[in-house]
Amino acid sequence: MRRASTCLAVLGLALLALPGVASAAPTVKFKAVAVPIPGFPGTGDIYGAGAALEYEYQISGTEYFGSPPPIIGINFFTPKGTVLHPTGFPTCSEETIKQFGPVKCPKGSQAGPVGTALGYVTLGGERVEETAEIFSFYKPGGGFVFFTDGHTPVSLEILSPGKYKNFVGGGGFGPELEVTVPEIASVPGAPFASVKTIKGKAGSAYKKNGKAVYYGRVPKKGTCPKAGFLLKTEVIFAENGEESKPVAVPSEYRAPCPRK
Repeated sequence: MRRASTCLAVLGLALLALPGVASAAPTVKFKAVAVPIPGFPGTGDIYGAGAALEYEYQISGTEYFGSPPPIIGINFFTPKGTVLHPTGFPTCSEETIKQFGPVKCPKGSQAGPVGTALGYVTLGGERVEETAEIFSFYKPGGGFVFFTDGHTPVSLEILSPGKYKNFVGGGGFGPELEVTVPEIASVPGAPFASVKTIKGKAGSAYKKNGKAVYYGRVPKKGTCPKAGFLLKTEVIFAENGEESKPVAVPSEYRAPCPRK
């Protein structure tokens, strides 16, 4: 019995070492801070003020052809007390972007400046890096639509819609955004593209009757814990590139309390 148990243990370790059944998951480091909205004084990391959100993801792993597995979703939890006001902002539909690209989106529908992503694609049987631009727009009905555009060494166009699962918030957090990311092959028949870093900024404002209307506001004074505002994200990966095998990797960040 002891010999049989030992053999089973060794067999189990051997199976875990095989690429197809590896249990290891990629790691995710995440940061997000409130920043000023260009052209609108008095915005940024200030209690109750309008602000844009600057975010950054760093992903590491070798589970998928020496790179992290493909991302199939991202959930983002804002700090408790965050207030959103999407009404009145111009929008751009997924259909418009699919047919014409970002150039046909209405003025004011862009949620922020163009962001960047560094990822991995397969070309000639080799896994190589590719830098892409990320365009973000407000979409009809609320939420966002993200358009990732890569040109070299391969052409990539990825449309990722995001919707609010919980607009009010709960569980110690504010509104939660769920973004769906489709798997895209580098070239037909090749492994799917995966991601190493994401950097971007979302949130804008417009004026109505001389008053500024902000898409998002920092929580009010007196709501920030001593440790800082808690933000959370969950990056959903497709294990071995299979959408039917989602692996959620959470990451949290404490944003320092505003000075005023």
